[in-house]
Amino acid sequence: MPRERPIYSDFFYDPLTEDVEELLARFQQSDSIRYEYFSAAWRQMGFSDVFIGIVSMAEQKRFSRVSLATAVKYFLPPYSYQIRVGGLYLMFGLYNTQLAVPRVPIRLALGDWDIIQRFLKDSVNSGHQDVVYIYHKLVAAKAIHFTAMPHFLSFLKLRKRKQNNVCAEFIGRSMAVQELFSADILEEVSNIESQYEKLKENTVAVRCEASMTQRDFTARLKDCMAEFLTWQQKTFSQAEADNKGGGGDDEDEEEEEEEEERDYKASSSRARLISSIKQKSYSNYQEAPKARRHRQPEKLKVESSSSGSEQHYGSGRKRRPPSLRARTWKSLGVTRDESRVQVWLLSAPEQKERVPVKRTNQTPPYKE
Repeated sequence: MPRERPIYSDFFYDPLTEDVEELLARFQQSDSIRYEYFSAAWRQMGFSDVFIGIVSMAEQKRFSRVSLATAVKYFLPPYSYQIRVGGLYLMFGLYNTQLAVPRVPIRLALGDWDIIQRFLKDSVNSGHQDVVYIYHKLVAAKAIHFTAMPHFLSFLKLRKRKQNNVCAEFIGRSMAVQELFSADILEEVSNIESQYEKLKENTVAVRCEASMTQRDFTARLKDCMAEFLTWQQKTFSQAEADNKGGGGDDEDEEEEEEEEERDYKASSSRARLISSIKQKSYSNYQEAPKARRHRQPEKLKVESSSSGSEQHYGSGRKRRPPSLRARTWKSLGVTRDESRVQVWLLSAPEQKERVPVKRTNQTPPYKE
């Protein structure tokens, strides 16, 4: 009896992903990165019971691997800092509540080492001791394995992998422009530009030849940054409104329907093309008559200047090159006997006359 295919994928499980996003959304609404707020949302949703109900230990390990991979996805970019902290807390909770024996470790790729170290450095500089403690707790328990790939490498898998969509609400906005706009960098740039203009005016040799700055550079840069921040705010507010109204789901469904329609048209056009090619090939086929069907191939005589006349069966047959023995005889001038009848077959062995020989080992007859 064939083994039933599990209902979850190799890397994520849709119902589990929905519950995880609900948990992280509640943690995001708390507007804090303290572990107590995450644990309160964890207990409220009863996330400790997510591993209950799986009888087989093999399926228990596989589901634990999928759940930990789902948590790791939210621990890495492009999500905001608060969502990444929630992903770290989720990794800690799922690792300690799994029922697999031994526990399934958390797989992290070596390419993500620098990203994680920068995350920890920012947490230490900001004074977020909860984040640093949870991470070092996982490292001390040897729960994190840095591997070459985040998932197991499997061969001979021809099926198409399912793609998990990124939650747009958890993606962090780019705050670099806003920090530049609010800092004193623009004032410093303006002071440097004015100092450069004064030095250029005092130097007579390069007063009219050199010009390394642009007029009103600071004012134009400030206008560009304000325009970008306005566009960013407008875009995110519109995206949030669409998600609340359900417009995003309709657009995704429409895109999926359009993609399925394109695949159907492509497959149908390919099937029609193959059918037309087969019809053309079958229509051009001509059956040979019976008299010609049973006719034997004729023997054609081809004259050759080197070896005389030879018989070839079929005009399209390639001529066999002479052997090394024939080429050697030809170079030495040895004439070859054309007759293929071997001499030893014409002679017979001499037959001797049969002479009676007396038996010496004959046993004497039995006498009473």
